[in-house]
Amino acid sequence: MTKALIGGDAIMPTDIIARILVAVLGSGIIAMLISRRYNISYVPIFIIAGMILGPVTLFLPRNTAHELFDYVRVFGLVIILFTEGHNLSWKLLKRNLPTIATLDTVGLLITALLAAWFFSVVFHAPFLIGFLFGAIISATDPATLIPLFRQYRVKQDIETTIVTESIFNDPLGIVLTAVAVAMLIPQASGGLFATFNEYLGLYGAAVVYFLYEVAVSIVVGVAVGAFGYWFIKKTRIFEFPEIEVFSLFLAFGGFMIGESLQASGYLVATVTGIILGNYKVFSKKEKPRVINRVMKAVEKEVHFNESLAAIATIFIFVLLGASLNLKPLIQNAGTGLLMAYFIMLIARPLTAIPILKWWGKREYLFIALEGPRGVVPSALAALPLSLAMKYHSQTLTVYWGEVILAATVITVLASVITETIWVPFLRTKLLQPETVEDRMKKYEEKKRARAS
Repeated sequence: MTKALIGGDAIMPTDIIARILVAVLGSGIIAMLISRRYNISYVPIFIIAGMILGPVTLFLPRNTAHELFDYVRVFGLVIILFTEGHNLSWKLLKRNLPTIATLDTVGLLITALLAAWFFSVVFHAPFLIGFLFGAIISATDPATLIPLFRQYRVKQDIETTIVTESIFNDPLGIVLTAVAVAMLIPQASGGLFATFNEYLGLYGAAVVYFLYEVAVSIVVGVAVGAFGYWFIKKTRIFEFPEIEVFSLFLAFGGFMIGESLQASGYLVATVTGIILGNYKVFSKKEKPRVINRVMKAVEKEVHFNESLAAIATIFIFVLLGASLNLKPLIQNAGTGLLMAYFIMLIARPLTAIPILKWWGKREYLFIALEGPRGVVPSALAALPLSLAMKYHSQTLTVYWGEVILAATVITVLASVITETIWVPFLRTKLLQPETVEDRMKKYEEKKRARAS
């Protein structure tokens, strides 16, 4: 039988790999068709499909699915975050910057701390275990809401705020998770945290380590993005398929540099995407032919990466479902749902209170109640279990790894299902629908902005 090297010394038959690929892609296609047919979110369908393939029918062995998931989540998150960065409009960001900055800094941290406290209460866990869960679950993912926002004519400023918040809190949630891991298992984070810990103590080291990761990651991301812009400007690579390869080189090259500096490679990939996606900000003084060259290159690589991101999303959610252990999931169903609705109905609205300074009470409440959890929490859900199995920590045990995995999956499912169902109700009760004339006016404003 033909063999294939997967990682380390683990050898897996290629026919098993082929079976996994066919099963995951096939179930992903079916899930997307069901999602479109009944106008429901694809996230829970992907996870349920994975559960059917894994723990229910045992078609995919749980250990195999878990091992592959550890690799897929890295590749998938880099591509997803790199692509998300391209979709961030610098002008819309500046217009809603106070709200987004508040939600992605104070809001992110308070969400993690409130979730940590409640997790430690309902699961009788140490606070640092709760903080790891809170960090994992802190990032939002409104991708499943965007079609509903447009269907029910939610105001574009509100839609942009919710979507842009996610673009930043995805990588920042990963950075916060890295800090939580460093506090629990210092040897898993490299020597830098240990050095900070020696001089500043545990909590002081956590703050400095977080600031270090964010600052270095942003600097590296800007540098890699600027290099990509310069290279595209100086060559004719946009005319060839090599532009897609070059974009992957930038995304993963930036990720590798960030990780080698003990920063966040995921945040580097996001910032790189933001720089490339907003190339017009850098090309105001360029000749039209140069701007056109960069525009063609970015459009080609974005289309390519969006396709890869869609595939990565399927693999992340389906393999997550396939790697689940149903026993802790069932055992923690009640407390997991309690945890999920605490985050949705209490933690998120509390953390969003500062934005009342810029929004009316109704708009604030809509934004506060539309923050579902998605790709990043799902991709990080199994990380505590993997670390517990690898490092045999006395604090982060396999038991807590299973509990965090179960609670995260339940929170993702509950938030996505609930917050997609109540979009039309919240829009009717809280918002004035955006009219066609409003959309046309904003479209004309964008056209004038692009022309200038």
